[in-house]
Order: sequence, then C-alpha cells, then structure tokens
Amino acid sequence: MKKLLLLTCSLLSISTIQAQTPKWSTDVAPILYNNCASCHRPSGIGPFELMTYQDAVNKAGAISSAVQTGYMPPWPPDPNFSRLAHERLLSQKEIQTIKDWAANGTPQGDPNLAPPPPTFSKDGDLTGTPDLVTQIPTFTSTANAADVYQCFVVPSNQSIDQYITAFEAIPGNRDIVHHVLVYADTSGVCAQLDANHPGPGYVSFGGPGTNDAIMLGGWVPGTQPMSFPNGFGVQIPKNADIVIQIHYPAGSQGQIDSTKIKFYLTSASSTRNVRIDPVMNHFGAAFCQMQPSTLNIPANQTQLYKQTSSVLSLLPTDATILGVAPHMHLIGRSINCYAVKGSDTTKFIDIPKWDFSWQGFYLFRKLKRLEKGNTIHSEAFYDNTTNNPYNPSNPPKQVTAGDATTDEMMITYLIWTQYQTGDENIYIDTSTPVGIKSQNLTAYDNQQMFTPYPNPTSKELFVKYYLKKADKVSISLIDIQGRIVKKFTRDEQTAAGYHATPYSVTDLPDGNYILQLRTTHNKFTEKVIIQH
Repeated sequence: MKKLLLLTCSLLSISTIQAQTPKWSTDVAPILYNNCASCHRPSGIGPFELMTYQDAVNKAGAISSAVQTGYMPPWPPDPNFSRLAHERLLSQKEIQTIKDWAANGTPQGDPNLAPPPPTFSKDGDLTGTPDLVTQIPTFTSTANAADVYQCFVVPSNQSIDQYITAFEAIPGNRDIVHHVLVYADTSGVCAQLDANHPGPGYVSFGGPGTNDAIMLGGWVPGTQPMSFPNGFGVQIPKNADIVIQIHYPAGSQGQIDSTKIKFYLTSASSTRNVRIDPVMNHFGAAFCQMQPSTLNIPANQTQLYKQTSSVLSLLPTDATILGVAPHMHLIGRSINCYAVKGSDTTKFIDIPKWDFSWQGFYLFRKLKRLEKGNTIHSEAFYDNTTNNPYNPSNPPKQVTAGDATTDEMMITYLIWTQYQTGDENIYIDTSTPVGIKSQNLTAYDNQQMFTPYPNPTSKELFVKYYLKKADKVSISLIDIQGRIVKKFTRDEQTAAGYHATPYSVTDLPDGNYILQLRTTHNKFTEKVIIQH
C-alpha cells in the first residue's frame, strides 16, 4: 500500500511539473513574436530567425541566456532613470517563462493553439501610402580599410512647405548600412558637392557638408519608425534637397546598397514645427560648455566629461521636449542627459552601458515641458584602455574628436518644439509599463482575434485573441438566424496579452455558427462549424 501511495504521489508530481512547464505554442511564441520577430525574421537584422517552433528550439539555450542577462532584446537606456516610448523590455514573468521552457525540454504544446506568426512587409513597418519616397542611386560601397560616410542628394520636388508626421528608413542592404541620417538642404551646397564628385553621392564625415542643412531624422538597426503626435512634424521647406547620409563600415567594399526613405507629410498650417538639434556637443558652441574643454582621451586612460547647455536662454518661450538622441563612438562607455532648475531635475535618458551598435532616436512616453531657466546637463565616460572590449586599437591609441568610428564624439540631440499649454499632457506611448519593465509594441494589432481551433469542433472550442491593454471581453456564439445561442463570457475584465481559452460546445447542435468577440471598442467575428 505504501509503495502504491508513493507511486501515485510521484505520478501526480510529474503531472504537476508537466502542467506547469511553459509550452511554446501558448506561452513562448507570443513573447517571441511580440518582442523578437521584428529583427529575427527573413531579411531582418537578427543573425537567425525566430518565426517557428523549430527556430526557437534550435536557439533555446542562447535565447534563455540572452534574456536573463538583458542582452536581448537590446535596450541600452536605464528604465530606472526615465521611461521612454516603445521600450524593448521583457517583464520578469516573460523572462522566467522562457527560462523555464528552455530548462524543461522546450515542449511545443498543441501547435494549433499558437498565434499565427506575425507578417512583416519588405517595404517597412509604416502602413499606408507615403507622400514622398526618396531612394539613393544603386551604390557600391567603397569602404575598404576605413569607414565611409556617403551623402546622396535627391530633390524633394515639393512646391510648398511640408511637415513630416512620420518617417522611416528602409536599408537596401542591412548587412552594410550602419546608420542613416537625413537632412533637408535649401542652400544648394549639398547638390553642388554631389555634382563635383563622380559619385553617386559624395563623402562627408560628420554632417552633410553645410551647417545650413536641417536634420529630419535618423535610423539605426533596431529602431522603430519615428511617428510624431497629431499636430506635430519636422518641416521640409519647399524645393529642398533631401540629403541622405549613410555610414558604411570598413570591410563592406564591393557590396551594393539602395536605401530608401519613406515620408508621411502634411501641409496643414496648424502643424507644430519640431526641430532636432545637437544642443549638447563637443563642437565648442557658445551655449554649450564642456569640462575638460577638449575631447581627448590618451592611450591607457579613462576620462569623464561634463557638458552644460544654456540653449533655453536663447528661446522666446519654454520648450516642449519630445525625445532625445545621445551619440558616442567605441571608446564611450556611458552617457546621460537631464535638465536642472533650482532643486527640480527633469530626467531625459541614461545609458549606463553604451553600445555603439544599438543607439537611436528615443521619444518620451509623454511630452516634457522644459521651462526657461533650466540648464541642460550631460555626463559621458570614456575608457581608452584594454578593459574596454570595444576599443578599436590594441594596444590603445590616443583618441580625439572626429567623425571616424575610431575617433570620438559627445553629442546629444534634443527633439523639441516651442511650448504650448497642455503639451505635458500629450502621450506618444499609452501602453502600460510592466513594473520597471515594459513590453515592446506588439507585432499584432491593438486588438485582434485569430481563427478558433479546432474548426469544425465537437467538444471544445479554443477562442484565440490578443489585447494590447486590459479590456472587458464578451464572447458569444450566434446561429444563422442571428440569435445568441451561447454566451461564454459577458463583460469579463481580461488581462492584456495573448489568450487561447477553451469553451465547451457539447450542448449545442450541429450547424454553422458565428463566433463573436466584443471589447469596449471593437467587434470581431469568425465562422465556426459544430459537428458531433
């Protein structure tokens, strides 16, 4: 009897462990599809794909390690310092789910319960028809032993002033496009530089070759398209030339690129003009002071630099800050930016472990008002020793300010406009952060219902749907006469995330039905066949 009891307990224990072990189809796939697939997909920047169960199994150990260490998803800013829009962060629950799945045999579960793999367009992530598309001529990289910053000039052919409401760069060759900066030039200088060079394009480190050019935006691997709140936009002056500067890394010589830029525009006169300016920089501008005063890191030494900017004193009003973009090279190890007025501090961004490969233009979750009288601060730490694994020189060499990757910079761009009453109440990202972590923007729509399973069914129907935010959900079956024959849920408060919930249909007769899912704002329907 004792042996039988022990055997029964053992079997129950095994059964409980199996039941608690996360499955790929219902637990892991939604996490990977929402947070990883945008890079780890065909033609994505990730080194492998994560679109199928087998893809995930093949890399289970690496995935588990990467999410536990925080190496993936890549998100250098510290969320404890400030919360930013569209953070690529996993919750602790999601990390534990992946860890447990990898450690317990990577079970697949019922593949029919997995959400459909997200689909991605080769033509970018922004939907709808762009108002302006500029594409560089087919270009063969000349970057052999050194990096090349190539500028391409494309006339905008816009007869009136326009404002960019959304912007997306689509690299023609993701293997060699390190980053893209886009400018508007009305001086004609960039067009003349292009004409003087056999091209296509011309080489120009730093900016595009003129201080009169207006920065429109930028792209680096892993960044999402830049979209501004309603009523805001970066101006493209009429008849401006679009200047596209692309950084091609050393060793890419001979490879071909045809990067293009998609612009979504408005000519509405009420649009608020947004600027992208290097308010913190090492150039020596009168409004920005740096200590020490010269960017110069001797070999085998480290150096902390501090910058302060009084640029707000030059503005006629308070400023509204939409976002921030720090920039350093390989010797840089950390950088932050914040503003101070009296005893009040407005935090912008802190990147404690700088990674040159993962830098970007970061928007705030909510616009920030910056009153006149604030002083903007930035601190950056540089490590020019062998302790820095990214040091491009071994043994280390003296590093000074310059445009080459082996040189250094200390720049922070602010994305800003003049303040208007109520700006501080405008959100860019309304998703709810999870603790100190935040889920990435989903690969699915805000709310979405998928094909139920199995279909036809006789006993149980799994209703599969996704909610970006928690909402009230009602699920019903309707017959062909339009009558509700069964209510599975009614205004049930349901958590955000992917759901695959089973409901019994054993008491319903054979026939064709409509499965209806209602939320506070949407209604979804799917056809269902019941066959006993």
